[in-house]
Amino acid sequence: MAFTLYNTMGRELQPLEPVNPGKIGFYGCGPTVYNYAHIGNLRAYVLHDILVRSLRRSGFEVNHVMNITDVGHLSGDNDEGDDKMLKSAGERGKSVLELADFYTKAFFADTERMNITRPSLVCRATEHIDDMIALIQRIEAAGFTYSAGGNLYFDISKFPSYGDLARLRMEDLKAGARTGVDENKRNHADFVLWFTRSKFENQALIWDSPWGRGYPGWHIECSAMSIKYLGEQFDIHAGGIDHIPIHHTNEIAQSEAATGKHPWVKYWIHNEFLVLDKGKMSKSSGSFLTLQSLVDRGYDPLDYRYFLLGGHYRSQLQFSWESLEGAKNARRSLTERVLSLANLEKSTGQKTKCSAERAGGILPSPKDLSEPVKERTDRFNTALEEDLSTPRALAELWGLLRDNSAPVSEVLCAVFDMDRVLGLKLEEGIAEKKGGTGEDEALAAEIEGLIAERAAAKKAKDFARADSIRTRLRERGILLEDSPSGTSWRRES
Repeated sequence: MAFTLYNTMGRELQPLEPVNPGKIGFYGCGPTVYNYAHIGNLRAYVLHDILVRSLRRSGFEVNHVMNITDVGHLSGDNDEGDDKMLKSAGERGKSVLELADFYTKAFFADTERMNITRPSLVCRATEHIDDMIALIQRIEAAGFTYSAGGNLYFDISKFPSYGDLARLRMEDLKAGARTGVDENKRNHADFVLWFTRSKFENQALIWDSPWGRGYPGWHIECSAMSIKYLGEQFDIHAGGIDHIPIHHTNEIAQSEAATGKHPWVKYWIHNEFLVLDKGKMSKSSGSFLTLQSLVDRGYDPLDYRYFLLGGHYRSQLQFSWESLEGAKNARRSLTERVLSLANLEKSTGQKTKCSAERAGGILPSPKDLSEPVKERTDRFNTALEEDLSTPRALAELWGLLRDNSAPVSEVLCAVFDMDRVLGLKLEEGIAEKKGGTGEDEALAAEIEGLIAERAAAKKAKDFARADSIRTRLRERGILLEDSPSGTSWRRES
């Protein structure tokens, strides 16, 4: 089937038809590196990771570009407020570039712990000022700008389709003219392409330009860098839903004004917020959690990844410690179920084509799989290809693990293949558990033997014997979980 994505431009599911067949140009909005990423920010990067992994699984060649904002991002996306970088640097007693370098490294340390694949290319705003100036000159030459108060503005009235992404009406935008903080604007939704020193008296990072010594507006960096590395038309642009009404709307206007290409981007993908009991998580409100704060409470970063996979990216996700605890337990059960199957495969001495291929890092073709495994794999693929439905994909993974009718070696092959997208490190996880001690392997084999004995007792209607086995295991901290497709086990919390 065709890969489909929900396109914010149009508000509908659309089949993915790349500009260049078989190849995907993808730009994901990166962090403004003035503080640690909070766990709400990380939701976006897990989405980007799942998108890239899914596309590659489906056979696309993906060029993933991400920016690092280290200049020009004000606390208000509409050119209002303080410079985020300058304010944070002053509070921490660092230069802006020292601050940016520190938090860039912290960001990638977090994404590595979350098993998020690094983009094909990461580009810093401060290293692309010349590209921004050149793009602004194209916008100016096309007649979409005006100068006022020393700054250069984009005139939205010259761009009739302004606001289409956010479904904003031009009449409403014009009605707010000259009511904002910046009295230089003709319309309150006009935005700055280049600031001069008139904005901040002591701006830390400034450059020479045709409009005076100053610095770029935030929005221009994404347009300049995505065009530089992906071309004047590319396939997918992603970010949080908070980017829709201003940042992404402004990107479209300035990019299409400069290039004359419509559409500049074919598919706009946006993730919903992660919310706390008190509302949206944000740095400005002070109500945010970092990944390290979860680790300090005893959680593995992959517990949080599992939690995020349990919600569709276009739905708000309510965070609580209870829900994270549930994800932790579920991920542990998942790893232990895979370990028990690996031990069962070993104990039976199976030497199948699938296990041999897996050992060599090769996965079998669908035609070599038994029907139960093939069906689950097909449904897993469909879940991802229908707008990245990770909850459905997880359900298919669990269903396969609980299907006792499928050959164990094939199940493991398929599960590790699925995990290439889900990114839960299942193969590494069971290798660590196996590598613990010989006692661990002996325990797993003993438990599997008792589970088989219990199943036989239940089949013979010897329920007293079956119950005594469950009780013995519970006393040792081993919990059994029965389902229509079989019995799995996990260690008690």
